[in-house]
Amino acid sequence: MTDSKSNLKVQNIVATTSLGKPISLTKLARTQSNTEYNPEQFPGLVLRIKKPKSAVLVFSSGNLVCTGTKSVAQVKEVIDAVIKQIAKIGVKITDKPKITVQNIVASGSIDYNLNLNLLALQLENTEYEPEQFPGLVYKLVEPTATFLLFSNGKLVCTGTKNKQQLEDAMVQLNRNIKEATKKET
Repeated sequence: MTDSKSNLKVQNIVATTSLGKPISLTKLARTQSNTEYNPEQFPGLVLRIKKPKSAVLVFSSGNLVCTGTKSVAQVKEVIDAVIKQIAKIGVKITDKPKITVQNIVASGSIDYNLNLNLLALQLENTEYEPEQFPGLVYKLVEPTATFLLFSNGKLVCTGTKNKQQLEDAMVQLNRNIKEATKKET
């Protein structure tokens, strides 16, 4: 078993920011074709950006939630595109918005098959119901991360906020799996 560090691939970053100014969502929805706005169902407007492909929730307070990007650089690109779009309805943003990453979703694999039944018994904070779903849910406490583990070694990790936490979570996962499988042999 090797310590596989980064064969993880970021699939989605959820980030938030505030533009610090109120935005007329009705005006934005009326003038921009890449928007969806149904205030009776949800208070935010969905603004779809083609490149990099993403969706941004825009709230009348000026708060934004960006999803679908694969890097912080892409998040910045998307926020800049949103600022350009809202400038078209007369809202000028002069301060550079502070971006906060809320969640990173990454996928990858470890180089060996996993005995999910064994891991469900040996590891704490797991949920495994193979009749309902083939993956084991494993919650790490330190660093905070949730893994979906599959018997073929494939995995999904969510809940980290930066690359370092993601790396640390993978190292910890590998350590915990080694410990759990050692107990059995």
